[in-house]
Amino acid sequence: MDVTLTREHRLGRLVAAHSLGWLVAANVVGLWLALLLVWPDLGRFLAPLTYGRWVPLHLDWMLYGWCALPLVGALLVWGFDARHPAMLGHARLALGAWSLALALGGFAWLGGNTSGKLFLEWHGWSRPVLPVAMLVLWTLLGAHTWWRWPDLSGAGRLLRSSLLAGLLFVPALLYLASDRTVYPAVNPDSGGATGTSLLGSTLGIVSIFGLVPVLLGLAPRRAVRWFWPALGASGVVFAVLKPGTVSHHDLAQMAGLALLLAWIPAVMLYWRAHDWPVAAQPWVRAFQGWWVLLVVTGWILFLPGISERLKFTSGLVAHSHLAMAGVVTSLGGMILAQLTGRKVNPSAFMAWQTACAVQIVALLALGWLEGADPSAAYRGEFWPRLLLIIRLAAGTVMTGASLRWYLDFCLP
Repeated sequence: MDVTLTREHRLGRLVAAHSLGWLVAANVVGLWLALLLVWPDLGRFLAPLTYGRWVPLHLDWMLYGWCALPLVGALLVWGFDARHPAMLGHARLALGAWSLALALGGFAWLGGNTSGKLFLEWHGWSRPVLPVAMLVLWTLLGAHTWWRWPDLSGAGRLLRSSLLAGLLFVPALLYLASDRTVYPAVNPDSGGATGTSLLGSTLGIVSIFGLVPVLLGLAPRRAVRWFWPALGASGVVFAVLKPGTVSHHDLAQMAGLALLLAWIPAVMLYWRAHDWPVAAQPWVRAFQGWWVLLVVTGWILFLPGISERLKFTSGLVAHSHLAMAGVVTSLGGMILAQLTGRKVNPSAFMAWQTACAVQIVALLALGWLEGADPSAAYRGEFWPRLLLIIRLAAGTVMTGASLRWYLDFCLP
């Protein structure tokens, strides 16, 4: 038996356990929030742990737990020396520190200790805990790079040095961005995201998509040398677009954001150029479908008339679910399938995809109603309440599917 391969699969199962554990936990909290939206009086049973105190757990456990940890796993596979006798112990340390930070953050947020900034709720004593976990990960990656240095090629040394140098700034940036004084949680001078900001953030995500096959060591089936120059050219467009509070009625902002439409086929071609294992194929196909919907609807939601109707409504929540529960979840499944070599139950896979689509449609319809009559849900009218019940039902199915994924990926 190949000892190295066995150790890598054990690492993959360890990553899957942490990643999917936080997905299940975030989904359970999300179910409680969905219940409170339908039956608010249930909140009395857990007072003073109100709706507002539970929200950061759902959002941040989903982002820093489920969305982030498969990528951390890809970094571990790429950066760690599988021949090192303490490799699995170092992986447990890195993943354990990260999960401990999320648990401490949840404790703080339930206690009302939060910055009030979405996805940046780290505040007070909890503010440094995730940056410290990131530094633990960085230190271990740096140590393994040092041990492997004599065996690396010139290109390998350049890539590892560049990536480690870039990652070193992330803990400090997260700590700084969590400061209440850096920028307000709600900016009264902003009308929302500009085409420039949306383009820049999405191109950053595309760069992560480009790195994932490299980190996982997937062999390209054909040359994909065009990907990074094309991304660089898109970055030039981002650099020359006017930043700041430019109106979404500005044609240059609309045209600049429309550049992302070209990245629909580009990302899909890039994925298909790599040799994904059979276990990852369903996730690759799901990713491609959600990616098309994310980019197209993201541009449509930015357009005049539609943006005003759906801004600050459940319509934008629908789009965030499309991004996280659709695109990023499929990406996480691709990574875990590659790391563990395991498939998930087909029924559970389809249950998640179907329920996710139902939830997104329900939230989008609810947002459209809210844009026309913001108080309808508070008056308990039929359609908003029905859509919230549909959302709850879909969330229940997704939670069950995520639990089944945990069993499929993690159990012996």
